[in-house]
Amino acid sequence: MAEVNGIQVPFIPIVENQTPFRSKINTAGSFESVFQHELEKIKFSSHALKRLETRNIQLNETELDKIETAVSKAEAKGSKDSLVMMDNTAFIINIPNRTVVTAMPVMGGEENVFTNIDSVVFA
Repeated sequence: MAEVNGIQVPFIPIVENQTPFRSKINTAGSFESVFQHELEKIKFSSHALKRLETRNIQLNETELDKIETAVSKAEAKGSKDSLVMMDNTAFIINIPNRTVVTAMPVMGGEENVFTNIDSVVFA
């Protein structure tokens, strides 16, 4: 009988010079490092996602990186809820949870009042 990964099987496997499946698993990062990387990413609340859609605000990778950098700066200063200004868009972000709470375009001439924030970061 043929053997596959130490187990005898009643057929001849068609594996031409291939390594067993187990050795193909990517072990580049441990679970902890992958988990930590995912925790560091910016999240968007359902309210923020609705606001982005209704206000036609679209973010690319560069802009998301700018927001992540701004959140890291606010976190280093001990901020809890921050207003992050990027170009003509304002984001209210809960820093400990790394979650965008809402987003809005900043229009010239309109009165915009932001409350319950403890810091402002320009991205």
